[in-house]
Amino acid sequence: MADAPSVRPKRTVASRVLLSYTVVTVVFAISVGWSVVALRNASREADLMRSGYLPLALALRNLVANQDTWNTQLNHVTRVPNPVDKRVWFELALRFRPQMFGEVRAAISGAFITSRDPNVEGIGRELLAQTSGIEQRLSGDRAQLTELFGAIDQADGSQAERVSAEMVTRGSQAKERLSALERRVQRNVDVLLDAARARERRAIQLLIGLSVFAAMVGVMMALYAQRLLRPLAAVTARAKAVARGDLTPRPVVASSDEIGELATTFEGMVSAIARANEQLLATERLATIGKMAAHVTHEIRNPLSSIGLNLELLEDDLGAGDGEARALVRAIKAEVERLNALSEQYLSVAKRQPLRLEEEDVGEIIREACDFMRRELSRHGVEARLEFAEGSLTARVDEAQVKQAIINLMRNAREAMPSGGTITVGVRASRDGLLEITVDDTGSGLDEGARERLFEPFFTTKGHGTGLGLAITRQIVEAHGGSIACESRPGGGTRFRLTLARSPSAEPGPGEPVNSGALSGSG
Repeated sequence: MADAPSVRPKRTVASRVLLSYTVVTVVFAISVGWSVVALRNASREADLMRSGYLPLALALRNLVANQDTWNTQLNHVTRVPNPVDKRVWFELALRFRPQMFGEVRAAISGAFITSRDPNVEGIGRELLAQTSGIEQRLSGDRAQLTELFGAIDQADGSQAERVSAEMVTRGSQAKERLSALERRVQRNVDVLLDAARARERRAIQLLIGLSVFAAMVGVMMALYAQRLLRPLAAVTARAKAVARGDLTPRPVVASSDEIGELATTFEGMVSAIARANEQLLATERLATIGKMAAHVTHEIRNPLSSIGLNLELLEDDLGAGDGEARALVRAIKAEVERLNALSEQYLSVAKRQPLRLEEEDVGEIIREACDFMRRELSRHGVEARLEFAEGSLTARVDEAQVKQAIINLMRNAREAMPSGGTITVGVRASRDGLLEITVDDTGSGLDEGARERLFEPFFTTKGHGTGLGLAITRQIVEAHGGSIACESRPGGGTRFRLTLARSPSAEPGPGEPVNSGALSGSG
């Protein structure tokens, strides 16, 4: 048996409207949040430029200028008339040099080391190492400066020139390294400035895009809410049409919210009213037919009984002499019996017996009905097959009436196969508390118009019969609280499907039919 279909969770109109405005709010919050983040990043970069990069560039510039002045003074120190004044200047320069290198290191730390970007931090540590290397190389200037002015005091010109040349060479190299360091820092500053400008442009573009997107989402959500509430007008129009008497079934647009549930429930109510009207008309028609049939049957049964009794007396008087007369008597007697059978059938419509419900095995009832029909089916070349599902097939039913309904359906199926065929009777228990009985034939089938009128009293597709068999069957099934339908059978033929309420204590079977054998005409 197939698993029950999964129940789709319902989404209310309120939740959908709330969801639409939540989407709008979220998109707007994203736009505002992005704007705040972009402004904070821009502010952080501006602070970094002001407190890091600009002081670093200025400190390196001052250090390069100081070293350039240092080298210029060294070039003329041996030829000045008053070397004492120069010595004071050089000592002051040496005293301020560590402070200037400290400013450079502090600026590098502020611009690079504090960055969250590992690459930028790595560049800062490299710049710090280079700065420290330059300062370490210039640390020998103090000792050589003492040596230089000692040679000048002793008027040792050659020694003074040699020391001065060494100091100038080292200073020039330090200046080149400082200049290279300055250029590298400047390039990094330019790169960072370009990146900041690109981020600013990108932030503006994204902000504009997010703003446009937020506006579009707002418009879309407004249209969505309008479309969501539009079916209410359709339900109102449908209610007005029903009030005017239009009970024609209408398709319902599938929706999992309250409006869809309301429309589905309303259409179900309309269908129930239409079915109730049809059943009321059918009941009134059957009641009228029953009254008429009861009256007619009552009027003709006594004459028929008298005719039948007189025929028996006439048959006894004739004896065995006149064969032709006896044949005529038998023919009249057969017609009288047929009229009696019709009278009984009319009475069955007029006076339905009350149900005598008992716990019964429906499978056994069907088997007994098939046994009863075996000889009749065999005479017409029809084979009956039974397919019972595993599990309990019990229900509270009136055994005699259910058996009569099955016999009526099997007889109807037999008449639909004048050249013989197969009748398949199946029964299974479903998980929704029902027993499903099917009666299939391999006849030529029925068109849709005939299937729609098949259960009407006196309607028949055959040239004989009263057309009451299926009407009685429907009456029996509906009296049990069940339903009956006629449908086209896959592969040709007709299928009658009956549903009856299963006993509450019965466990549902797996629903797969098990072939319980065939009932043929051989006995």
